[in-house]
Amino acid sequence: MVAPRKYPDELRERAVRLVVDAKAEPGGRGGNVCRRIGEQLGINPETLRGWVKQAEIDAGTRPGVTTDQAARVVELEREVRELRRANAILKSASAFFAAELDRPSR
Repeated sequence: MVAPRKYPDELRERAVRLVVDAKAEPGGRGGNVCRRIGEQLGINPETLRGWVKQAEIDAGTRPGVTTDQAARVVELEREVRELRRANAILKSASAFFAAELDRPSR
């Protein structure tokens, strides 16, 4: 089960937009932007920095795994686990019925 989010999505989007806009301004330096905006909005600067990094990856301006790709990988890993479990059940059932056939009947 997924833990509840500490920050609403609207706050996340707004904070990321503010940081991206501040970095895009002429003369704007990216060094303390996350710290300054994070303090203004009550968000940990490292959390905000991670959000901005992921937003840049999702936008294609930075290399990395996008949110959609990560979700797809999680979904596929879950499916693989389920299929392996089903295969193990089928193998044990197959062995059980094969043993029944080999046993002489009375």
